Amino acid sequence: MAFASPARLSARSRKAAALGVALAATVTLGGAAAGNAAAASDAAPQRASVTGSAEFGLPYWPDKDVRSFAFDAHAKPYSRPLAGLPSGLPTDAEGTVKVSHYVAALGKTMTAEGKVDCLVTGPGVASLTAVMTKVSPDGPQDWVGKRLGFSVLDGGKEKAGHKSKDRVGFSWAAVNVLRDGDKGAKEPVSSDVGTCMSSAPYAPVTKGGYTVRHAELPPVPKG
Repeated sequence: MAFASPARLSARSRKAAALGVALAATVTLGGAAAGNAAAASDAAPQRASVTGSAEFGLPYWPDKDVRSFAFDAHAKPYSRPLAGLPSGLPTDAEGTVKVSHYVAALGKTMTAEGKVDCLVTGPGVASLTAVMTKVSPDGPQDWVGKRLGFSVLDGGKEKAGHKSKDRVGFSWAAVNVLRDGDKGAKEPVSSDVGTCMSSAPYAPVTKGGYTVRHAELPPVPKG
């Protein structure tokens, strides 16, 4: 095996040195880019959200009906100006809610849709409201234009072979009514629902699930 000449060794040394410098520069720039990306990610404002679709049962009303909610709700703080509150509220939100109820006794499915106007979260939990915009012909037509409240418990990632730990709640039916004698009412009637108002999430999910992304409410904008 022949040995390389001093001239060739020198040339190879120079190439190796140049390659080393280039590699060092690449690593440095790559590290800086990664650091900048991480800093940008940390600086990016976090927004709360509730997403997913699930069926649920009513523990106090066992039947063969199939009820489900689908949520695609995202916080959009200070985006809905109000009288006396031109900046809006930290709980302002946008998105959609879809309600479906198959009534076994009738063999029909009633549906409704609404636009989200409020969302507030805690770790694993959320409360949101939506103003209903559409109801199927067989559904409650008085829902149109009415605000309804919903709540969600995200029980964590569902394990195979185990029941979901997610739950939902809502602002009508067994809750939020004026009972006999309240304010002179002779029959239970629905009470008004304010933004982000609902019950605790009491109804267990039987199929599907939800994801709650929690974020702290941001401070009031300056100026």
